[in-house]
Amino acid sequence: MQAAIKELEEKCKAAKAASRKLAFLNTETKNKAILAIADALVANQKTILAANELDYKESEASGMSTAMLDRLMLSPGRLEAIANDVKTVATLPDPVGEVFEERTLPNGLKLSKKRVPLGVIGAIYESRPNVTVDIAVLCLKAGNAVVLRGGKEALRSNKALASTVQQAAYKAGIPQGAVQFIESTDKALVDHMLKMREAIDLVIPRGGAGLIKFVAENASMPVVTGGIGVCHTYVDKDANLDKAVAIAYNAKVQRPTVCNALDTLLVHSEIAERYLPMIAREWAKANVEMHCDKHSLAILKQVPSLKLVPAKDDDWGKEFLALIAAIKVVDSLDEALEHIERYGSGHSEAIVTEDKKAIERFLNEIDAACVYANASTRFTDGGQFGLGAEIGISTQKMHARGPMALRELTSYKWLIIGDGHVRP
Repeated sequence: MQAAIKELEEKCKAAKAASRKLAFLNTETKNKAILAIADALVANQKTILAANELDYKESEASGMSTAMLDRLMLSPGRLEAIANDVKTVATLPDPVGEVFEERTLPNGLKLSKKRVPLGVIGAIYESRPNVTVDIAVLCLKAGNAVVLRGGKEALRSNKALASTVQQAAYKAGIPQGAVQFIESTDKALVDHMLKMREAIDLVIPRGGAGLIKFVAENASMPVVTGGIGVCHTYVDKDANLDKAVAIAYNAKVQRPTVCNALDTLLVHSEIAERYLPMIAREWAKANVEMHCDKHSLAILKQVPSLKLVPAKDDDWGKEFLALIAAIKVVDSLDEALEHIERYGSGHSEAIVTEDKKAIERFLNEIDAACVYANASTRFTDGGQFGLGAEIGISTQKMHARGPMALRELTSYKWLIIGDGHVRP
């Protein structure tokens, strides 16, 4: 354990030193490095996928859940998508150095704000090896060094990806030490890392509720938390039912193991008898298990070949991360709003309706990072929002909310210019 702590402290110290140089690196060099990383991911595909296959087989044998296995798995297509997201980051405006909110006070002092990197970002994450690349690339573009600490289930994958990123970045001019990967998977190391506020300026946990809670409660430096998504789609009485079927199907089935997938479907009682059989038949084609309240169960019992389960109290407010959805019939928009307020996690919520007033109320009154009208919650994603990759999805009420990308990885400093000014 002492050797692991020494490794951590040395790598954090090196990241801190690199961050001071990286903060002033020009955009051209950063973009060159990012494009080199994208190319290296494709060039090293064989090595990366071989490492991931070993991780996957070992995790599968250990009894890892289907949802976690899906997050762990890399494929040629997924690796190509990661590389494409990296290339997108190179095309985005560099936030570092932006001067904004310029003004002159009555006494002649000139004030402005200048966007600056945060410094060193600590990332503690589980299962998803793409996080290694996403976080590293966004941190570099925003002028931050990064210390990566992934979970043991993806150790080989993360190590191969981190090595690829490091070699490509340093060769292209990124300061040595700007990307650090912690190889030890000893859980005690996380606790030590969370006490290193002099070396790490911000920690971002990516993983399950247990990890996020532990980091939030034990970190001595600021933490950005999120990622737990209990997502609702409310089908209003004035919804276009064909749109509502397509949206709810996509939100549940397109990729059920991620945080922005639908968990609970709320349906207005006036259209429930028409709409529920429509969506249930489509979900059944994808083998979705439906946990129904009494009203929806009574309606859907008439439809053959459905996987129906009477809903329990703990089905409301549950993130399923699987082909399972809870269904509840409500009598009004107000009841839907109240249900989401009680059981939502502040991640992504959607309404399907043609009523503009209902849309306005939903968008105004729902307290979540991302609120949708007539669209699938599956769009809550850095790439889909045009941000390139993302460092995480924040459900906190702070400077960063929703998909976090470049601007959310910076702070600012005040610039004050005078001409011999003294305070009277």
